[in-house]
Amino acid sequence: MKPVSIGLLGLGTVGGGTVKVLKRNAFEITRRAGREIQIVAAAARNLKHPRQCDTTGMRLTMNPFEIVADPEVDIVVELIGGLAPAKELVLKALDAGKHVVTANKMLIALHGNEIFAKAQERGLMVAFEAAVAGGIPIIKAVREGLAGNTVEWLAGIINGTCNFILSEMREKGRDFAEALAEAQALGYAEADPSFDVEGIDAAHKLTILASTAFGIPLQFDKVYVEGIRGITALDVSYAEALGYRIKLLGIARRTGEGIELRVHPTLIPARRLIANVEGVMNAVLVKGDAVGPTLYYGAGAGAEPTASAVVADIIDVVRTLTSDPENRVPHLAFQPGAISDIPVLPMEAVETAYYLRLSAEDKPGVLADVARILADHRISIEAVIQKEPRHGETQLPVILLTHRVRERELNQALRRIEALPTVGGPVKRIRLEPLG
Repeated sequence: MKPVSIGLLGLGTVGGGTVKVLKRNAFEITRRAGREIQIVAAAARNLKHPRQCDTTGMRLTMNPFEIVADPEVDIVVELIGGLAPAKELVLKALDAGKHVVTANKMLIALHGNEIFAKAQERGLMVAFEAAVAGGIPIIKAVREGLAGNTVEWLAGIINGTCNFILSEMREKGRDFAEALAEAQALGYAEADPSFDVEGIDAAHKLTILASTAFGIPLQFDKVYVEGIRGITALDVSYAEALGYRIKLLGIARRTGEGIELRVHPTLIPARRLIANVEGVMNAVLVKGDAVGPTLYYGAGAGAEPTASAVVADIIDVVRTLTSDPENRVPHLAFQPGAISDIPVLPMEAVETAYYLRLSAEDKPGVLADVARILADHRISIEAVIQKEPRHGETQLPVILLTHRVRERELNQALRRIEALPTVGGPVKRIRLEPLG
């Protein structure tokens, strides 16, 4: 059979890694795919830029639309990122009858419903394994490996930048600003790190994971998002003293009332495997009703780890080129007509446990007042740490762990606690998940 021709959009970090992996492992890839795979054309912003990969035999262009329109190209691989012109390119590729492979989590999270509908209408595939957790084959695991399960919940460390920062804060006692500066110096964080540290990147990935796990539409706008800027070295230290680690988690949970979709800093018991994922590594914990908890760990970014997922998607597409579209694995794991619009719960309706840190005057009865307010709202205290004030200070830190409670009730209680004349300033809260 004649080779399958690839048109590559983007020759940056991941694009270069994809070229390397396809060339280096060509023999094994052909054995797996059943046909030779060749990159015949590639688009880059600057053709004079020095490349870290061998582009011999490829037609290079600065116009990605040329590649999308090229009748020789069978599969378009979009590695540009962002929304423009990526969205237009992907839709034009589908209009031209070409299958698409992409690593673009923002594109899939925000416009995946439209893209998959067009692909379904045209009998084409859009593969996106590399959009979530880099080299970890988590989409395939949830969509295919766990297809016999009802997924109850999943929780993931799916942003390596945030995980590196929190690891530095715990291991070296650094504050957030110092750890962020180190991440930027090492190239793990951008000059403007907002996309990562505010939790937006993780929310894009969680949107995709939740859709494949629960068979719901992609709904990025309904994800609760909270980043890690407010985490201090004190919080990391207190969490450690209580037997917990702080991680930025993306959590999706099926409940009787709807689906929880949330990204936020989370206390996890230190004994859990996922709590010990450090540095820029990623991990996703998935609980199925039949299999129980399963953990997927690996590199969440980088040239070749992400290229590993891109190339696996290309092989999957090549294997199904001659198959009936109705017999292919659905884009979001469930048949298109079976996607269910289960409601997504607002954060106030979510039930979880909490770490609370407040500053209180060093006088009798303050802790009793706080405990009374919590009891009024049926919030039970699991643990308390009360530190001695430093010399000359009149405020002392009080740390509380609560049992599970709805966020709505906690918010009501915190408003009353913060109004106490003996409590100084807002109460710091971090959600706690046992993940058991």
